[in-house]
Amino acid sequence: MSANSADGPARVEVVLVKAGRMKIRYPAELLADDGTRVSVRAPWAGNGVRDFGFVRFEPGDVFTEHYWRDRWYSVKEVRTAEGALKGHYCDITRPAELSGGRLVVEDLDLDLWVSADGTDVRRLDEDEFAASGLLTKDPEAAAAAVAALDELDARSREGGFGALLA
Repeated sequence: MSANSADGPARVEVVLVKAGRMKIRYPAELLADDGTRVSVRAPWAGNGVRDFGFVRFEPGDVFTEHYWRDRWYSVKEVRTAEGALKGHYCDITRPAELSGGRLVVEDLDLDLWVSADGTDVRRLDEDEFAASGLLTKDPEAAAAAVAALDELDARSREGGFGALLA
């Protein structure tokens, strides 16, 4: 389903929750919602430049973000203001919930970065995940999170996210 109307693109508020508290929220353009996957586009919502050493997110960058109601991750295509692909940043999350114009996602600490050319694949924040206590508090969710990271890692090494995002 397209999210555009005669009045222009539909808007949603993306809300990222971590450890029960709101981590960040930002407005986004709703691109599509097929009942399972929700796709939005938003400018970089961070304050200033965030330099990870292997990639920089900065004002002007555009994120096309894909969230699933039945999967434990989101995939974010990151482009420069000029449209050049920087890569894909993947968050391991509980399945997304869209209601009342708010897209709420719970971050489970694990992340994956895949460079534009696919040669740099990095599993991130595994130490934060271990320290979060999810393994003992909610072993089923922890297992789902690890399986999601493994799935995205394998997809990135076997040709990327094209089929997933088509």
